[in-house]
Amino acid sequence: MRWERQNGELFAVQGLVRSVSTPEFAGMTFHEVLAKSALNKVPAASSMPFTWTINPYRGCSHACVYCFARNTHRYLDLDSGADFDRQVIVKINTPEVLAAEVSKPKWTHELVALGTNTDPYQRAEGRYALMPGIITALAEHDTPMSILTKGTLLRRDLPLLARVAEDVPVELGMSIAVHDDELQQAIEPGTPTTTARLATVRAAADLGFDVSVFLMPVLPKLTDSLDHLDQALRAIRDAGATRVVYGALNLRPGAREWFFEWLEREHPELLPRYRRMYANSSYASKEYRSWLAERINPLIDRYGLRGSTDEDPASDSTAEPGAGRPISWQRFRARREQMRPHAASGPDLTPPAQAALF
Repeated sequence: MRWERQNGELFAVQGLVRSVSTPEFAGMTFHEVLAKSALNKVPAASSMPFTWTINPYRGCSHACVYCFARNTHRYLDLDSGADFDRQVIVKINTPEVLAAEVSKPKWTHELVALGTNTDPYQRAEGRYALMPGIITALAEHDTPMSILTKGTLLRRDLPLLARVAEDVPVELGMSIAVHDDELQQAIEPGTPTTTARLATVRAAADLGFDVSVFLMPVLPKLTDSLDHLDQALRAIRDAGATRVVYGALNLRPGAREWFFEWLEREHPELLPRYRRMYANSSYASKEYRSWLAERINPLIDRYGLRGSTDEDPASDSTAEPGAGRPISWQRFRARREQMRPHAASGPDLTPPAQAALF
């Protein structure tokens, strides 16, 4: 293990404690910092269906080439390409700071969303285990939560989440954009496989959760064929999900440059088409989005799923990855009762099992 001590600021990061590189995370550096706050207030002008977010990490080892959050690394004097994938900021005191914030009398117990910027269950979470403390702090102060992830490490915390969902509403979302193994490994090289993520959806559904799957971004000419969408929605249904949120690729600054580099390398025949599609906007055209809706909505209906699109916030309270509507507390309990004989063979929900998560 190699430890580096830095004096003063590192890439404009305040509160740096140390930078860590370890053999099990080859090529990555974790910059451990002490955060002054954990809760982030969403601007009032935003269309997001939540007011508060938590991001215990900045940067993400999932290395999705299209990730809309890439540009945020530039605020740290890091680049939005390789640095975003390999230089991860870890707010090591997030659970403690959060507990202090939500214990204040002025806290209004509004929904808190996790996974709106970078993934809370990326690989670093296996080392730092910040999420159990975050979940517990929110639950102990009657705060509903929404979690969106691509990380199968979520399964570690499902027993804890099932327990706290008896007391506060919890929504779980799994992002599964690509249902082609070769393409998925090329465009999301640091993520678990699609099969592993679907198995995590099943594990959560078997504990009584209404799980949403975020089928986004849909990539023009790569993942928008009828065969691909049909395969995806059938697999999502079979995994036990109840809702699908879909949306076309958007390419914001930072992600745009990195994605075009990947496209030129992997699918150069598509580069002219994408340059035309995104010449004047970060978003796909209204015509393409309408075409996509006409193609995917009948499939969603065919497989008995509830559907919504990120293009229409009013459709189901969802406008961005990570947005989520907390499940009905009563519906969760009713469903869990229905599933109880099956769930009994699942994870141990006894207090000792819970204690092992901390």
